[in-house]
Amino acid sequence: MEIWIAFTLAAVFFQTARFALQKRLKTAGLSAAGATWVRFLWSAPLMAVGMMLLTATTGTELPPLSTRFWIFALAGGIGQILATICVVALFSRRNFAVGITLKKSEVLLTALVGWLVLGEATSGAGLAALALGAVALLMLSKETAVIPPPGQGALRRLVTPSAALGLTSGIFFALAGVAYRGAMLSLGDAPLALRAAWQLTLITGSQALLMLAWFLWRDRGQIARVLAAWRPGLALAAASMAGSFCWFSAFALQNAAYVYAVGQTELIFSILGGALFFGERLSRREYAGAALLTVSVVVLVLVV
Repeated sequence: MEIWIAFTLAAVFFQTARFALQKRLKTAGLSAAGATWVRFLWSAPLMAVGMMLLTATTGTELPPLSTRFWIFALAGGIGQILATICVVALFSRRNFAVGITLKKSEVLLTALVGWLVLGEATSGAGLAALALGAVALLMLSKETAVIPPPGQGALRRLVTPSAALGLTSGIFFALAGVAYRGAMLSLGDAPLALRAAWQLTLITGSQALLMLAWFLWRDRGQIARVLAAWRPGLALAAASMAGSFCWFSAFALQNAAYVYAVGQTELIFSILGGALFFGERLSRREYAGAALLTVSVVVLVLVV
């Protein structure tokens, strides 16, 4: 197994645990933004302390930071914040596994964003596999039909809140993945683990401060509720740090579209997690869509 695949599978495991914890926080009274901020608030100081200990005990020289790095890092950080808010909001509308699957529209969009931003293209066979995944996502986004008022077109029947949240999160996650890869590449040829940890420390700290500024401006009451949830917050932070480190490492080694493609194995973990922790079950149509999506992942991995 190639190392970037191992990093991706590990990232999937930790990310599924993180989303499960965020869903519990959302149902416990935090807003979607509050449940998102928890991961950055508690991860940032832990990463900062870890990096200070690393540099103090080993004398390791950190990679220099360029303007290019900060452009990519901040774009990715903001994209990740917005994408995560969409996913946490989505959990209130659909069950755990389907929410994760709709979020995986990121895979279909990353190839395009990667080509536009970094000039990285996918093969024809890879694009065919992505198209197959698009069909699966359409199957999973269909909700109970609501007859629109007279004068509204058929498009209204297809545009649902869950589908919109899933697609929006996919767009922002695609932007984040490509931007994070660009940021990692801009750090030069320093050791992979050092680049991943350094980037994670800077981006997580920036995300925590950006969201704090937002809450001070728009929703100060949410700050107290987030601080009160420190116990699950620390568990979420641990899962978040481990997952982000693995994602960043995978992005440094491989095209972001391929990394996200392998990352669709998250679907398997989400189905198991939804069944074990939330007592959820999928309908036949949803199982069919999930199976089709899995086929698209397998095909894409085989042609990489």
